[in-house]
Parts: sequence; structure tokens; C-alpha cells
Amino acid sequence: MPRAMSCLVAIAFAVVNSAIANAAEKLDLVATTGMIGDVVRAVAGDHARVQVLVGEGVDPHLYSPRSSDVRAMLSADGVYYTGLLLEGQMGDALSKTADRGREVVAIAETIPAEKLIKEDPTHPDPHVWMDITLWSNMAEVVRQSLCGLDPDNCRDYTANAARYQEELKQLDTYLRTVIGTVPTGQRVLVTAHDAFGYFGRAYGIEVRGVQGISTESEAGLADINALVRFLVSRNIPSVFIESSVSEKNIRALQEGAAASGHTVKVGGELYSDSMGAPGSWTGTYIGMMDHNANTIATALGGKPVKGGFRAWKKSQSSERPQVDEDTPRSGGA
Repeated sequence: MPRAMSCLVAIAFAVVNSAIANAAEKLDLVATTGMIGDVVRAVAGDHARVQVLVGEGVDPHLYSPRSSDVRAMLSADGVYYTGLLLEGQMGDALSKTADRGREVVAIAETIPAEKLIKEDPTHPDPHVWMDITLWSNMAEVVRQSLCGLDPDNCRDYTANAARYQEELKQLDTYLRTVIGTVPTGQRVLVTAHDAFGYFGRAYGIEVRGVQGISTESEAGLADINALVRFLVSRNIPSVFIESSVSEKNIRALQEGAAASGHTVKVGGELYSDSMGAPGSWTGTYIGMMDHNANTIATALGGKPVKGGFRAWKKSQSSERPQVDEDTPRSGGA
């Protein structure tokens, strides 16, 4: 019995020490937004703890970092942010973190200039995650960073990035399928601010926003009146609110259109600069984009797949021919 007890105690200590060692070996990573946090988690896998600073329903254009955010960045192994002035009020904190020798990566600023939307001459549109193909490339940016921070686990980061990119490739195909069901003449997306430019370019929808690409800009009466005239002249049936932006301008559009004898309904709530609640489907990048596509298609007369992307992906998988692993493959040795 004493010998057996000693063995059990030794095993218990070994398990606890292993757990402590594994926890200590994890990277501490910080992401500014949920969209970035999602891609960092996907690539890092079990090798990191990821903290997101800008939470559900919070506008990153206007977000001012708290002292706890600054401490988190300064103590992190790596910090990932969009760049292109999306997190404008976090600039000082990010610069201070980089000056301390931390890994600080503006992932969207790695995108070639010719692929960015530059309707605002002062700076490019930062909402690059709205184009899934463009956003998929960010997994490679994160992979390279993590391989530099933690070369021993580079093989895992590479495999994780490849899996995530394959999932995003399927998601992109799904969005093209769903948006493609909207009648051509009804493909007009009117939102609270101009966050869907990349979405419109990628999936063939005309996009109008009450505010510009940053919610720091205020929409004037002339802007609202011009958009009301557009809604009435084009007979647009629906406009969309955003989870991280005030509804007041969208309500003003409805009232203006009603005064002109045209009824405009709210087609639904879209996720633009932040995702849904943590732990929910829309609390993931894939779920957020799935929700947006289905909401837009439904309101504009399209026919989204019942059950959304997950159901569609399952149906695609079931349509593929099954391979019998016991059957010899041609060309084999």
C-alpha cells in the first residue's frame, strides 16, 4: 500500500506540474476587435490565450483604451490590430507597446494598396473583413507572426491557418450563392455607416451608408435628405441597422421616406464593426458573416438556405462521393 500510494502521489504531482508548465508556455495575445481575435484564436489554437479589447456592440472607431487594456497590451507576447485608422483612439497605446519591444501587428496594413477601397481620400476603408477572400489572407499574416514568436509550434500554426482558410473559402462560396439569389435590381444595401464597401465589391451589391467609413464623422441634414431621395427614386424597400452604431440616422431615413409617401422597413440588424455575444454563433467571424448574408438576402428578396452556412456546408459534404478506404486507389504502389 505505501508503495502504491507513493506512485499515485508521484503521478498526481507529474500531472499538476505538466498542467502548470503547459499553462506557462502558452502565449498571451491581445486583439483589438472580435474579428481579429477570431482569426488569432483559429491560428494559435491551444498554444495561446487571446484577449479581445473591443467587445460586443462596441464601436472601435470611437473606442478609447482603458488602463487595463494598456496593461494587457504591454504584458502581451503579441498584439494584433486592424490598422488603417480603424482603432484611431488606440494609436498612442499601440505605439507605446511597440516601443517596449512587443510584437505589434497591423494586419490589414499588409494588404496591397491596390486591393484597398479608397473612396475617402484621407485614408483607405478599414473594413476589410467584409470581403472574406481578402480577410482569409490575414490568417497567413498571423501565422507568420506566431511562428516568429514560437518557432517550436510553427507546424501547428501552419496547419491551423490552412484549416481556417479552407473554412473561409467555403464561407465565401456560400455568400456568393446566397447573395446571388437576390434579384439584380434589388441588390442595394443601405446601412447606418459605410462599413460594407468591401462586401458590396466582393458580392455584387450597391452599398450606401448614412455616415462615412468612420462613425466619427457626423451625417448632416443634406446627407440624409440625399439618401431619402435615393430610397424613394429607387423604390428601395429596406434599410439596415448595425449592432455597434446608433439607429437614429436610420430612423431619420424612414421618417423622411414616409414624408415622401414611400415606406421603408428595417430589414434587420447587421454586424459591421463588432461581432455578436461571446460564445454565440454570431460571436464568431464565420457566424457573423453568415448572419449578415442571410439577413440581407431575406430582406432584399433573396432565398437564403434554411439553417444558413452550417446546413449548406453539411449538404455540400453529403453530396461529395464517399471514398471506401478499403478500396485500392489507382496509381498506388
